[in-house]
Amino acid sequence: MDSMAKNNINTRSFRRHPNFDKQIGAMKSRFPQFQAVQKNGKLFFVGVLQVRKNLPEYKVKIEYRGSLHPCVSVVSPKLVDNPPHIYPKSRHLCLFRPDLYKWSADKLVAKDIVPWTAAWIYFYEYWLRTGVWMGPEAPHIMDKEENTK
Repeated sequence: MDSMAKNNINTRSFRRHPNFDKQIGAMKSRFPQFQAVQKNGKLFFVGVLQVRKNLPEYKVKIEYRGSLHPCVSVVSPKLVDNPPHIYPKSRHLCLFRPDLYKWSADKLVAKDIVPWTAAWIYFYEYWLRTGVWMGPEAPHIMDKEENTK
């Protein structure tokens, strides 16, 4: 079975989305525990991150959206109500300031988004224990829907 079939990717989608293969290759080489899944013409990565041995494993889902910034959500364990640095409507993680970091389709989910997700998990676990968010932060503007960035 070829690698595209193993990753549940329809090869016809590569003609419409040329960056899919680049994203999948980068993820496979850097984070092989993630699986690529195509659903309704969209590319998702689903995998487990454990940032320290004494912390729980987190199953996360990352949607690659071309030139729109990726959307990252925690599948499990369930996050507490109203955690910091999360968009309340979608429950996607807030990993960076879109006004300071411009995402483009050529940037790699495996290079930026997965490490930032791991850092978010680490800071979240610290926040659960201490009530203090130790990671970088900036004021959130919640008037806009984050999925349009």
